[in-house]
Amino acid sequence: MYVPAAEHTGQITAWLERELGGRVVDIKKQPRWRPVWFADLERDGETLELCVRTERSDMPLIFPLEHEMRFQSLLDERGIPVAAVHGMIDTPYAYVMDRVGGQEHFGDTRDDERAAAVDDYLGHLARLHALDPEPFAAAGITRAETPAASGTVGLARYEEVYRSQKVHPDPFLEFCLGWLRRNPPDSKGREAPIVWDSGQFHHADGKIVALLDLEIAHIGDPMMDLAAWRMRDTIVGYGDMATLYARYEDLRGEPIDIEAIQHHHFVFTLTNQLAFSAAIKEPPANSDLMTNLQWCYETNLFATEALAEMLEIELPQVEMPEPRVSQASAGHQHLVGMLRSQQIDDEVQRHQIRTAFRLARHLQRIDEVGDATEQANLDDLHRLVGHRPADWREGEAELERFVLANADTSVHDEELVKLFHRRNLRAHMLLGPPGSAMTHHHQIQTFSGDSGGVK
Repeated sequence: MYVPAAEHTGQITAWLERELGGRVVDIKKQPRWRPVWFADLERDGETLELCVRTERSDMPLIFPLEHEMRFQSLLDERGIPVAAVHGMIDTPYAYVMDRVGGQEHFGDTRDDERAAAVDDYLGHLARLHALDPEPFAAAGITRAETPAASGTVGLARYEEVYRSQKVHPDPFLEFCLGWLRRNPPDSKGREAPIVWDSGQFHHADGKIVALLDLEIAHIGDPMMDLAAWRMRDTIVGYGDMATLYARYEDLRGEPIDIEAIQHHHFVFTLTNQLAFSAAIKEPPANSDLMTNLQWCYETNLFATEALAEMLEIELPQVEMPEPRVSQASAGHQHLVGMLRSQQIDDEVQRHQIRTAFRLARHLQRIDEVGDATEQANLDDLHRLVGHRPADWREGEAELERFVLANADTSVHDEELVKLFHRRNLRAHMLLGPPGSAMTHHHQIQTFSGDSGGVK
C-alpha cells in the first residue's frame, strides 16, 4: 500500500525530467482516496500533460500496480483508446501516463451526445472482448487456471485480499461468499481481456477519449463487463440496460448470457465490502473513511437487492428511529456548523475539511439513532439464534458463527437475506442526516424490468 511522504512530489518531478526530458512547470497532488499527481512537462516547445498513479493507501491493490500498467499498454498497442503509458517510477511506486481530456460524467451533455458516447463505448468493449487473450496471458495478465473458472478468478483474488486483512467478524460477507460457493457464476468457458470495473471513461463530442481505471482488468468472462457498470449507471446514467445489451449483441454477433450477467452483478456488488472491510473497521491514517463507508453501505444494499431478485424474495423495510437528544448533541451540532462554515482556498485542505464535516455528521447521527439501530439488530438476532447477544460486538461474532455453521446449506437463505437487508438499511441511515446525499439510496436497474432493466 502507498505510504505518503513529503518528498514524493520532488521525486516524481525528478523522474519525469530525467526520463522524459524537459522541465516540469506544474505538478500537484489530486485530493482523493487514491494518490494521483497531475504534472505539466515542457519539452521542445510543447507541454506534455501527465498523470502519475500510485497504489492505494488504505487497501492492497487487487492486482499489482505493474499489472494495471501492463494491461493498459497492451490495449494501447491494439488500438483500444487508453492513456499512453510512459513508464514506472520506483519511489514512490507509481506509473506515468498521459492525462486525457474530456469528462467522465454526463451532467452537462446533450442526450444525443450521451447516447453516441455510450454506443462508442459499447463498440470498444466489443472489440476488446474480441481480442486474443493469449498475448495478454503471455505478458503476465491474470488468467484462471482453466477457462471454466474465468468468471471467478477475480472474485478469488478479492477474497484473498479480504482474508489477508480480516481481524473482525463480517457475517454479511461470509454469508454472501458462502452463497457464491454454492452458486458460482458460470462463464461457460468464455475468456477475453476485460476491464471489469466497466463504464469508466472520458468522452467528448459523442466519442470516447479513453477507457480509465483499469486496476482490476484481467482475463475473465466478458459478461462481467456487461454486469459491473449496472452499479455505476445509478450515478452516471448510461441508458436502458436492455437496449444497451441488445446493441452489444448486434456488435458481437452473438447472444449475451443474462443468467451469468445477473450472477456477475451480484459478485460485483460485494467488491467494495471485500476491499474495504478492514479499512472501515480500523481506518488507516490517510484513509477517506466516509467515502469508503458510503461506497460499502450503498453497494451492500445493492447486494441484498440483487440476491433477493435472483431468489424472488420480497425485501423488508425498517422504521426510522426517532432521534434522541444526548449530552453530546449540542457539541455535535456545533462541530458540524464549524466545519460547514470553513472557507479554505487550498484544494487539498478543502477536501480534508469536507471529509471531516461528513464524519462529524456521521458521528452525530450515531449519537441520535445508533442505540436504536443496535437494539433492532439485536432483536433480529434474538429471533434467529434463540437468545439475545449482550451487545453489537457479541452480536457480530454470534451471527458470523451462525452463518459459517450453515454455509453449506440454503435452508436459511431467505431468512438471512431479509435479516442482512434490514441491517444494511440501518447502517445506511447512519451515514448522515435524513435527506442528505450520503443517505440517498440510488435505485439500480433490475433484471425483471421494474426499473428499465432486462425483460
